[in-house]
Order: sequence, then C-alpha cells, then structure tokens
Amino acid sequence: QVQLVESGGGLVQAGGSLRLSCAASGRTFSDYVIGWFRQATGKEREFVASITRSGITTYGDSVKGRFTMSRDNARNTAYLQMNSLKAEDTAVYSCAARRLTATVYGFWGQGTQVTVSS
Repeated sequence: QVQLVESGGGLVQAGGSLRLSCAASGRTFSDYVIGWFRQATGKEREFVASITRSGITTYGDSVKGRFTMSRDNARNTAYLQMNSLKAEDTAVYSCAARRLTATVYGFWGQGTQVTVSS
C-alpha cells in the first residue's frame, strides 16, 4: 500500500495561483500513476489531472491550460500548480494513486481545501 497526504490548500483571490503537494509514503512510489480529483459542495467528484511514472500528463477539460501537474519520484511527491484560479475551482482537492495496470484509483489522501474568492 501507499499512504498519501495533501498540502498547500488555502484561500486565494480569483486570478491568483496556488501549488498543491501530494506526499507519498512507501517504497514503490514510482510504480503508481498519481491523480488529482476535486469535489465541490453538493457536486460529484471531478477528475482534475494525472501523471504517469514517466511524466505523461492528462488534464480535465475545465482546467486544461491553467493547471500543470508534475512529480518528483526521488522525493515521493507529486504537485499540482494551479494558475488563473476561478471561483468555480473552489473544492476539496484529493490526490490518489493506482498502479499502471489498475482500472481504478485504490489509494486516496484526506484532501485539502482550496477556496477562490471573488
């Protein structure tokens, strides 16, 4: 198993930027695809971004061009750089992990709150 802990959330003005981190514990971090998801109050969980071991990224349509995901396998950490934030980006952001051959994300962090004002 892998344990995930998110950090970096907070309150930011619309148009601003924020960087989230996802720190993993375990010995096989590089074996996992890491994804970011978000869930706003009263709405379903939404896919934000994912990144493979080799750095291939995928983004949800609502964040493409504004968010950038990266990872540092040596530090067992993945990142989500969020730019040009909008009020509709307000949500709890969670990171998740799955093996490359898995069909679902089986490991989840507890989430970090991102609030975009104005």
